[in-house]
Amino acid sequence: MTATARATASRRTAGHYRFRQVARMEWIKLRTLRSTWWTLAITGAGAVAMAVAIGINTRSPRGDLTNNALAGVVPGLLLTGVLGVLVVTSEYTSGLIRGTLAAVPRRPLVLAAKAAVFAGTTLLVGEAASFTAFFAGGAALRQGIAAPALTQPGVLRAVVLSGASFCLIGLLGLGLGAIIRHTAAAVGALVGGVWILTAIAAGVAPGAAAYLPVIIIGNSLSATRPENCPAHAAQCPHILSPWAGLGMLSLYAAIALAAGGWLLTRRDA
Repeated sequence: MTATARATASRRTAGHYRFRQVARMEWIKLRTLRSTWWTLAITGAGAVAMAVAIGINTRSPRGDLTNNALAGVVPGLLLTGVLGVLVVTSEYTSGLIRGTLAAVPRRPLVLAAKAAVFAGTTLLVGEAASFTAFFAGGAALRQGIAAPALTQPGVLRAVVLSGASFCLIGLLGLGLGAIIRHTAAAVGALVGGVWILTAIAAGVAPGAAAYLPVIIIGNSLSATRPENCPAHAAQCPHILSPWAGLGMLSLYAAIALAAGGWLLTRRDA
């Protein structure tokens, strides 16, 4: 074989894999890990269990019963975000990333396939958990308190967007994993940026808190009433609309993934 022929064959081999093939590889990696299904199962079960507990203890029909039923979504998102981190960092820890990038030299394609497969999986699980929690929370309400219905204003939107938040927080974690590459540090950044920063901002800068993920999910995406607020009125001047909140949450995930993809192309495996 001549040098020119070998070079041509090498280029074909390097460009052999397309998005579909790379996504299939990433799906095999994701579904063969026990931690994936255990984490998603615990996340969904926790959201449903909290919905039932809150439903049993609800005594007034005047609150936002849909928001109450979906309250278990917020703490459950931590596990989804951590799983997103592990999707990337576990490959660096095991050294598998070298084999992955050797097989698919187009690094942005690798990250795009990871993100697409993980997003599809967490979106399906998140929607299932959100709808199950909604119906379970309604069924657990005391006699005399009417359960909310999907046909009521804002209810279906709140349930669907709450399910989507599983996907978006998971992608944020995946992006942080690609940026930091170390599991403990990436999980620390996720927890600090999403949960701890929210708690600090709620007391120090309540206006800014409305733009942070936990407040967005708990009070924009899962709420059916615009006046729903986690703090005292003086500390909560405004809450983003559901669609603005979804856009902001999507922006966080997109920035993390873009930064992770940019660094992936410029650093050694």
